[in-house]
Amino acid sequence: MKSCVFVLGLIGALAVPAAHAQSGPEVLKAKGCLNCHEADKKKVGPAYKDVAAKYKDDKGAEAKLVAKIKEGKDHPKIAASDAELKAALDHVLSMK
Repeated sequence: MKSCVFVLGLIGALAVPAAHAQSGPEVLKAKGCLNCHEADKKKVGPAYKDVAAKYKDDKGAEAKLVAKIKEGKDHPKIAASDAELKAALDHVLSMK
């Protein structure tokens, strides 16, 4: 009986795909950011390269942008984890 429970538990664990961290571009796509932004062209919102240029020398840029996104201040609220926001913002702020 114990071995049967163990085997069923093992099968269940293998059947559930392991969670993986999404890359910045994956988060931007999954959260709908590309509906309003593009990498190099203004759409509804600014181009990502323009955001990166604006915050280039700002050491607190990531925190400011996370706050805007989470609070919906000058930007629609986005339901995303801190890890997802970090991945997305790291990608956006690295654009040239």
